Amino acid sequence: MKLIQATGKDIPLIQDLARRSWENAYAEILSEEQMEYMLSEMYSEQEIESQLQNPDYHYYLIEDENSNSYEGFIGYEHNYEGKTTKLHRIYLVPESKGKGFGKGALLFLNKKVSENGNNRIILNVNKNNAARNFYESQGYKVYDEGVFDIGNGFVMDDFLMEFLIHG
Repeated sequence: MKLIQATGKDIPLIQDLARRSWENAYAEILSEEQMEYMLSEMYSEQEIESQLQNPDYHYYLIEDENSNSYEGFIGYEHNYEGKTTKLHRIYLVPESKGKGFGKGALLFLNKKVSENGNNRIILNVNKNNAARNFYESQGYKVYDEGVFDIGNGFVMDDFLMEFLIHG
């Protein structure tokens, strides 16, 4: 597994990986309308481009070196809060789940967070998303929950999770 820092030329690939993973991860959780709305808002070329312009926001593509294929991506933002990095997105295409890519990406994130001087990682996970179990298996804990208005009459009903890095 190799993580490769994404650039503007990778935006179409990020959009494709997001759609492929979302269609699997959220099919039972979100309506098709909400999924389309969120993909169009969160993964528009303009949105990703603006994130790539932020020096604290990083996208990395997750590559399977054995098959030379991209299995997913991770997007995170250092200094989101004091000494805290926010994991905004980590998605894998369905056929790559269970192969260690998610765990490897989180270990990579831990290293990047420590190098940046942050000591806490936070993320939101949909209350009905089985990914919560994966995060808990990697040491993340639920510290709160929230319902967030994302526009167009849609909300995200999430658990807020954190991981503390001990140096």
